[in-house]
Amino acid sequence: MNTAVQDIKTKKQKDKEAFRDTLASVDKLGKRKWIYAQKPKGIFYKIRTYLSLLYFAVFFGLPFVYVNGRPLFMFNIPEAKFVFFGKLFLPQDFFIIGLTMIMFVLFIVLFTSAFGRLFCGWACPQTNFMEMMFRKIEYWIEGDAAQQKMLAKAPWNGEKIFKKGAKHVVFFALSFIISNFFLAYIIGIKDLEKIISEPLSQHIGGFTSLLIFSGIFYGVYAFFREQVCTAICPYGRLQSVLMDKNSMVVAYDYKRGEPRGVAKKNTENNLGDCIDCFACVKVCPTGIDIRNGVQMECVGCTACIDACDNIMDKIGKPRGLIRYASENSIATGEKLHYTTRMKLYTVLCLAVMALLSFLVITRKDVDATVFRTPGLLYQERGADSVSNLYNIKFANKTLKDIPLTIMLENGGGEIQLVGKQTIHIEKEGQGSGSFFVVLPKKMIQSRKTSIKLDLYEGNNKLNTITTSFLGPVE
Repeated sequence: MNTAVQDIKTKKQKDKEAFRDTLASVDKLGKRKWIYAQKPKGIFYKIRTYLSLLYFAVFFGLPFVYVNGRPLFMFNIPEAKFVFFGKLFLPQDFFIIGLTMIMFVLFIVLFTSAFGRLFCGWACPQTNFMEMMFRKIEYWIEGDAAQQKMLAKAPWNGEKIFKKGAKHVVFFALSFIISNFFLAYIIGIKDLEKIISEPLSQHIGGFTSLLIFSGIFYGVYAFFREQVCTAICPYGRLQSVLMDKNSMVVAYDYKRGEPRGVAKKNTENNLGDCIDCFACVKVCPTGIDIRNGVQMECVGCTACIDACDNIMDKIGKPRGLIRYASENSIATGEKLHYTTRMKLYTVLCLAVMALLSFLVITRKDVDATVFRTPGLLYQERGADSVSNLYNIKFANKTLKDIPLTIMLENGGGEIQLVGKQTIHIEKEGQGSGSFFVVLPKKMIQSRKTSIKLDLYEGNNKLNTITTSFLGPVE
């Protein structure tokens, strides 16, 4: 008998923990379970709505902002041109871009350790577009969750065809608009205007890219939805190893809420504040039950907080049964700690930021790489001079063509360009050339002599390069 009771308890415990082995949006057979999330109502939802308006204004407005003749931000991967705050970065600046990525990763680790998936719920483009744009349009056309379910089960009559058709037409139109601005971040708004205004035959590649991006965005927001957050997003997958018991997350206060149930009149009440109404589950865009604890699918959108607070107001209980908290704060009443690990991440992040700022500030508008022509030694020039042949490569990060000349910094020698007297470098382009450095033998004191080359645009010195000169030693 005791064994049977123990088996029943074990089965119940396994059923209770089964949520950890499955996705809320997938059934046991692996088929998709469509999530019909109720529209949240509450202070957090209002704040997120206002912030989303700011986010959309920034997203759709930044491509029109130009600094020093360049977009504020542009990520032209096909042409390997990147613009940050109006400054051009070419492949030669890859170490700066790499350092930026390292700093970004460190920031993510630090931020997630302290605040969980706060970014996902409040600032992530996927969440903002899905919940604050496409989901609201769906509510407007098809109604709330209950009406959407009824419409899905209804036969294909005129009303269903009209509503479903209208929704998907609007969804694709929005996806097409978003893809235009997304492409503007890659090629710039001016090139995008050419694709729109000039004959299609001149921009087949650009128009094809628009259609591909539109199809991807439409597929994500019309069909894939929360699967992006739960199955694809690498940040969502990493959060389980970045967070600890001191991380601030959207959490259910099980000490206050358990055991769940509705108290009956004239009976002894040993129940917690949770009345098991499932309001928190009904509004969740990923379909989870937050009362089961911190879960990978939770994006921290706070919809469950608003839903639970509304219920608490109705039954006369204090708010905060579901709230922002850490696991330790609920278990022991402790506040969020700024741990040693967080302090270390902060120091590392600040150090990388300082180094990155220094590299950006000291970065030159014209980069040059000088090297002696491989396979050649020095050349005798009469009885008293020696020459070396050099190759030079340039990267022009300005918006003007530059006629470049090369001079020895300390004089005493001569520069002889091969071909023209100046090296012409196109704006935002690269150039190369060859030249001889001729030095008197009396200036050569060792096998390799360090020399400095000044790069000039007219009388304006742009950069100084140090290289070595190979010569005989008597």
